[in-house]
Amino acid sequence: MTTKLFGEPVRRREDARLIIGKGRYLDDIGSQALAAAFVRSPHAHARITDIDVEGALDVEGLVAIYTYDDLTGPMAEPLPVLIPHPQLTEPRTAYSLARDVVRHVGEPVVMVVATDRYVAEDAAEKIVVSYAELPVVVGVDAAVEASSCVHDDVADNVAARHRQETGDVEPVLAASPHTLSFTQYIERSASMPMEGKGVHAKWDADDRSLRVFTSTQASTSVRAAIAAKLELSLDRVEVIAPDVGGGFGVKIVHPWPEELLIPMAAIALQAEVKWAEDRREHFISSAHERQQRQDITVGYDDEGRITALDVHVLHDNGAYTPYGIIVPIITATQLVGPYVIPVYRVRVDSVYTNTVIVTPYRGAGRPQACYAMERTMDRIADALGLDRAVVRERNLIQPDQFPYDHHLTFQDGRPVIYDSGDYPGLVDKLKALVGWDDIEGLRTEAATRGKQLGIGMALYVEGTGPGPYEGGHVQVLGSGKVLVSTGLTSQGQGHETAFAQIVASELGVPIEDVEVTTGDTRRFGYAVGTFASRAAVMSGNAIALAARGVREKALRIAADVLEASPEDLEIDEGLVQVKGVPGTSIPLRTVAVLSNPLRYAFDEAAQQATQFVTHDDSKPPVAEGDAPGLEHRDYYSPLRSTFASGAHAAIVEIDPATWEIDIVKYAVVHDCGNVVNPMIVEGQVQGGVAQGVGGALYERMVYDRDGQLQNASYMDFLMPYSSEVPDVVIDHQTTPSPLNPLGIKGAGEAGVIPGTAAIASAIEDAVGRRITSMPISPTELYDLVRSPESELTAAAASRAGTGVMA
Repeated sequence: MTTKLFGEPVRRREDARLIIGKGRYLDDIGSQALAAAFVRSPHAHARITDIDVEGALDVEGLVAIYTYDDLTGPMAEPLPVLIPHPQLTEPRTAYSLARDVVRHVGEPVVMVVATDRYVAEDAAEKIVVSYAELPVVVGVDAAVEASSCVHDDVADNVAARHRQETGDVEPVLAASPHTLSFTQYIERSASMPMEGKGVHAKWDADDRSLRVFTSTQASTSVRAAIAAKLELSLDRVEVIAPDVGGGFGVKIVHPWPEELLIPMAAIALQAEVKWAEDRREHFISSAHERQQRQDITVGYDDEGRITALDVHVLHDNGAYTPYGIIVPIITATQLVGPYVIPVYRVRVDSVYTNTVIVTPYRGAGRPQACYAMERTMDRIADALGLDRAVVRERNLIQPDQFPYDHHLTFQDGRPVIYDSGDYPGLVDKLKALVGWDDIEGLRTEAATRGKQLGIGMALYVEGTGPGPYEGGHVQVLGSGKVLVSTGLTSQGQGHETAFAQIVASELGVPIEDVEVTTGDTRRFGYAVGTFASRAAVMSGNAIALAARGVREKALRIAADVLEASPEDLEIDEGLVQVKGVPGTSIPLRTVAVLSNPLRYAFDEAAQQATQFVTHDDSKPPVAEGDAPGLEHRDYYSPLRSTFASGAHAAIVEIDPATWEIDIVKYAVVHDCGNVVNPMIVEGQVQGGVAQGVGGALYERMVYDRDGQLQNASYMDFLMPYSSEVPDVVIDHQTTPSPLNPLGIKGAGEAGVIPGTAAIASAIEDAVGRRITSMPISPTELYDLVRSPESELTAAAASRAGTGVMA
């Protein structure tokens, strides 16, 4: 077919509208709405002793003030634990407005509603909240020390003890020819989308219905939460995600307190109410991720093959656990990477601290997992004096071992069984792409310029497309337009293009005729959400199945008109035609008209479907089990997740005069199965690499001992500019997934996963000092290199002996 677009680098259709300012974001909605502002806790841990609102009551334009005492029914209960787990033994969640105790700076205490945001902020400043400060817990080490408690009834600060193992680790370690034990840290970071959170709500008292716009990654889930907490019938609640200016995980949490409080106020006040988060609010009251301490012991033989791996992770989940322990579960189960690990034990203690909650941030536990495994590979290689690529190659799962069962349980409650892949092929491609075998020449050349050069690599496997399901609806109109809808949301991934490509390919129609809607419960009410690299896998396959249903019906209807068998028909460029018989055809738009038998003709096209035009009286106008219209709704629910994979390599140069770290080359080999749109996938990889660079060298949330965030602005929280993001060379490998009709795997998080590990490896290779904590700054690198207590790597000691070290 000439309309076969699956796999083509079609330019993103949504970009033109967004680039010229025609996007419709949350703050573009409700210009006449009342505005909300919040009084938030200035303390990391304190008891609320009094709330005095008298000073705000005389502010002109004040409409309402809400504290916890104004909440009733389910709204007065704690927010839900969204993903319960049997090993999450001490779950704790916040209230929509703090009740009695605040447990992190930024926790909402009072909501003010006024005629505009300026007035609301003025009134909020006049509200006096009195506190009795309590001891503060910051960092995983302080949490496990447990000299103070975040929650009085959790004495050890441990929310969950997650355990998985595939054998008896101790005797295998004891019998291993070699063992290594070490500890490393990865610090806090955060998603930081360009657009913060925001909510707009409007109550229709006559219809008793609520319409909510929210900048979310899970509109249908927000809808369910609002209905439950406000005791509304689900069918009376509509939730729409407008254009969303980035999510990266922070907007998958649902409901945020504001997503309940703004609709509550809209109903109570019988008015439109809106809140748009400012940047400081986002820093101190949304969500962070990443921080872990990893204690690792590995056994291996003389060839570098792993015999046993024992990992203990301390994971900082912040003050509450609304999203359960998904992030540490992903770390635990993705840590094994593309390797054969004969015996594996992982213990994760997820601990409470007086800091912002921790929920998924692009990668969601996988960067930490990759950091643990890949730095372990580097340690083994260094100890044995082997090439780091060789050690990895000796431990890889081979292509003939798929499907490969790790005997672990993934975040979806299903087994970690790798469906397909070619991991040796990834390494071969990566080495060629980055010039791995030519590094010594580059190192020598850099030394002549006074620079220290190093190279590192990191491999990963990424579980993508977890269930339970997503759905798709495809409808062909009499105009020829094809309407496509799915319930999950979009935050810049290119869904409008990729989903249109799938439908255009399946139906044989021009892509220009396809219109895609996402994240609108009015169009599609059942969905799970956009996270975990699942959109293409889940909604892509659901939409494909829906399009196939439409195609089957179209061929059946057209077969009657063309007096041919459906098997002899095809659809191309919007025409249903007899194969090999040019001119014997009927437009698909006409088939759409004929699919809806009519009594009345509203236009010329409709006349073709009226009762005196269609004369076949041998069967009912609408067959039993059929329905009017050329449309179909379908769902895709996978047996288990599919596993994408990839390999990254970084070459860094370091200037010993400034200890500035310059990434001079970055190479990526990526396997996400069949690719819907290679241009979009490359864009996803490029964006992920940028965030990986940020996580390795810049992004760090710094709390002091009192739980005060020290860098809660873009003046102090560093992110890479385009000048700090290297040019990325990308190669693809394709091993289709056997688990879904389209053979695809997810791609959205791939670029960020190995960045920290690969860059840490490259820096370590350059300076010859052991890197045990990331991110790393030039100042920290200077201190590390100059400290007599820092560990010299074996490879560096060998180079120093030959006078090669700078």
